[in-house]
Amino acid sequence: MVAIEWIFSTLRDNPELSIFLALAVGYWIGGVKLGSFSLGTVTGTLLAGVLIGQIGIEISPQIKSIFFMMFLFAVGFGVGPQFVRGIASDGLPQAIFAVLISILCLLAVYVAAVIAGYGPGIAAGLLAGAHTISASIGLATDAINRLDATPEEIQQQLDLIPVAYAITYLFGTVGTGWIIAFLGPKLLRVNIEEECKRYEKEMSAGAPEDGMMSAWHKYIVRAYEITTPGLIAGKTVDEAEATSGDRIFLENLRRNGSIIPFDGDTVLEVGDIVAVSGRHESLVEWSNRAKEVPDAELLNIPVESVDVFVTSKKANGMKLIDLAKESIARGVYVTRIRRGSMGVDIPVYAQTELHRGDIVTINGSKKHVDEVIDAFGFADRPTSVTDMVLVGAGIVIGGLIGAITVPVHGIPITLSTSGGALIAGLVIGWLRSFMPKIGSVPSATLWFMNSVGLNVFIAVVGITAGPTFIAGLKSVGVEIFFWGLFATSVPMILAPLIGKYIFKFDPVINLGCCGGARTSTASVAMLAEIAKSNAPMLGYTVPYAVSNTLLTLWGMFIVMMLA
Repeated sequence: MVAIEWIFSTLRDNPELSIFLALAVGYWIGGVKLGSFSLGTVTGTLLAGVLIGQIGIEISPQIKSIFFMMFLFAVGFGVGPQFVRGIASDGLPQAIFAVLISILCLLAVYVAAVIAGYGPGIAAGLLAGAHTISASIGLATDAINRLDATPEEIQQQLDLIPVAYAITYLFGTVGTGWIIAFLGPKLLRVNIEEECKRYEKEMSAGAPEDGMMSAWHKYIVRAYEITTPGLIAGKTVDEAEATSGDRIFLENLRRNGSIIPFDGDTVLEVGDIVAVSGRHESLVEWSNRAKEVPDAELLNIPVESVDVFVTSKKANGMKLIDLAKESIARGVYVTRIRRGSMGVDIPVYAQTELHRGDIVTINGSKKHVDEVIDAFGFADRPTSVTDMVLVGAGIVIGGLIGAITVPVHGIPITLSTSGGALIAGLVIGWLRSFMPKIGSVPSATLWFMNSVGLNVFIAVVGITAGPTFIAGLKSVGVEIFFWGLFATSVPMILAPLIGKYIFKFDPVINLGCCGGARTSTASVAMLAEIAKSNAPMLGYTVPYAVSNTLLTLWGMFIVMMLA
């Protein structure tokens, strides 16, 4: 008992230790899986914080504000390219769909709160839990703190947020996945597995019979000595490559015993030894024009695999099958495409379009890989250096803009400093998709800012609310669970029907858009498992970017609507 009391006393005197304890326990709880379900780190951290908070620990509210702003900037930075693409380009229908579903999510919570007589605190928790958008709690907290009420009344509302969130989060997660993956195909009256097979076939149009990847593996490299004038000797490299009428490429050139640099205008001479890559049947024709020789050094062509961050306006919207026809794509093939702040894997089909901000993994000879990088973006090679000038200045400028208050009919309207940080992240993330030199924020840093930033905020919320959590649970009552079921289900049942009858989405893309519009990666993963295809991910990223922004802002809106 003495040891336990000493630990409790130390945690009270050093509240920073309680935050790290909540993180450790929360990440552990969140990682425990029951079948395919897990609570997730945010809910785990909240529950751990509530439990730790029972001993009465006081923590400065500035801590959660700092980490929450860092989190929001990272969210905006990650979704910026897809958000702007959805608003300004061919992703516009998906962006409008996401806006509509986000509004339905807000209205469902508002209706539930009005009928049940809930105040802004419970409504904010209901929004965050039913739609699993933990980030909205921060903006709701800012809005409640600005209410014209006594400090006691404000604190009472703040203490009810984590209660409502914890009760409604479970169905918000599981229910969304079940509706999209199981009920969604029935609402659309389709067999989702067959629809995905049909869609994959359409998206593979123009690809070789054995697929985009294996076609590149058919390329081989041989060394030839040019012995006969007039056939290849006397031609430029570009002319020699076009001789066979098929895709063949000169990879290396030895002249007078030395390997020399060359370009398309270099004229080949008798006695040159060239390393040529191409299909086996194409190189057979070369054997009739030149003498094949063993040259290990010439054939030792460096090959690498590189992640390319796409920034080129030319590459934006280009299909992979069209990219394969570009001369700079010689000897290079795509193995993976990741898109959005969640880095979701996009299927590699012949008809798959590239977007600015995509991270594309390419394999090939170093020379050709470098040419692709120069043409389409920059190498997203691993780095541990974060441009803190960019991050710090971005948050400050966004916060200053967000702090501006505009009175509308006597009501002070403001984004708050937190909302300003989100908008700043959106703008800077979008700018970096075509101006990469403005600064670097490695994926590991983004993960830390996203995950740890949010969970420190949630830990402080849980610890602060801990002493009053049980009382709040009793005052809220069990009916909040059913209102959460209502708020989760109504928008998600309507979403596939809206996508089908109003937006005319393909069923595969429709259900992916539904998951994105609810920012539910788990639901789309569940759908992909049932459909045995990740094709729905093609409809996920633009709606996710738009809804992730709007649903976060709704935390402020629901408080204003009910105040």
